[in-house]
Amino acid sequence: MDRLRLYEDLLRRWNPAINLVSASTLPAIWSRHFADSAQAYFIASPESGRWIDLGSGGGFPGAVAAILASEFSPRTSVSCIDSDLRKCEFIRTASRSLGVPISVRSQRIEDVPSQNADFVSARAVAPLPKLLGFVHRHLSESGIAVLHKGTGADKEIETALELWRFKVEKHPSLSNPDSFILRIGGLAIG
Repeated sequence: MDRLRLYEDLLRRWNPAINLVSASTLPAIWSRHFADSAQAYFIASPESGRWIDLGSGGGFPGAVAAILASEFSPRTSVSCIDSDLRKCEFIRTASRSLGVPISVRSQRIEDVPSQNADFVSARAVAPLPKLLGFVHRHLSESGIAVLHKGTGADKEIETALELWRFKVEKHPSLSNPDSFILRIGGLAIG
């Protein structure tokens, strides 16, 4: 909890300058960002392995996953990928300040070499059919993806199944009754 509180403090100080999260969500930061990210970590339930967060922005869910991994699964390494250099610098600063190792890549998702990760997360990156292309590129054959989706999740799944094969578990979001976290495995081109 101490690390999460410090992360909140850093985020509130940096947010006015680089818009890490929408200012309108700051009053609900614990439910909207921290709990929302933490549930992705617990749905994935890593014991060890490589976790890649695509389009990390302000570090959600990747940095929160790294904080939780440092406590619950220290053999899990976390990498955050985002094209915004300022947001990446924020995550690097948070990593140092929190004493939590987070590898940060300042690149577009499609330009990063394949990561062969055990876990891939993404929140507010792209519609599922497109997002699965990014996930497939970076996920190991036996890996698990945990993806945040909103009210259109069923339609996105239906459309994605026209192009992809995968197994999906749809978990209701604990922080937003209109949202879901998809746990996807067995991802392959349709």
